[in-house]
Amino acid sequence: MDIAKCLTLIDLLCAREFPSAYGRTEHGESGPGYHIAALQTSVEFWEGDGSEREETEAQYEADRDGLAERLGERWGPPQHISLYSTFDRTMAGEDIAEPWAGLSGHVPDVHLWRVPETGRWIALGVSQWDKELPFQLLGIVTETDPP
Repeated sequence: MDIAKCLTLIDLLCAREFPSAYGRTEHGESGPGYHIAALQTSVEFWEGDGSEREETEAQYEADRDGLAERLGERWGPPQHISLYSTFDRTMAGEDIAEPWAGLSGHVPDVHLWRVPETGRWIALGVSQWDKELPFQLLGIVTETDPP
């Protein structure tokens, strides 16, 4: 992982205006009040005994934690927020704001900071939609408070 490149992309998202409608971007997706960027994406796991998947998951979590250390130098230690209850609430029909509702379906937890100068939230999470699909290290910038 190129930490400098990830930090640059997070800085870009922090400075970028939010769009008025959902759409795909060159780095991921954006919508009213949020940007989500894939900072890193693994291979898919259609074959093998599962060991490569486990190693990749551990590496992505380590990469997230390493990037969190660098962001912690700017904004202090992150909050660690589980999105499991958000997912349960979304599935029960509660109206949860984006990006949190969508993230909760594939990101179990995030490391989270509030940037005092802008009031925006910055989050890092490891995403995987299903056991055969790739892992992604996501950078999220939003003005929407976490649920």
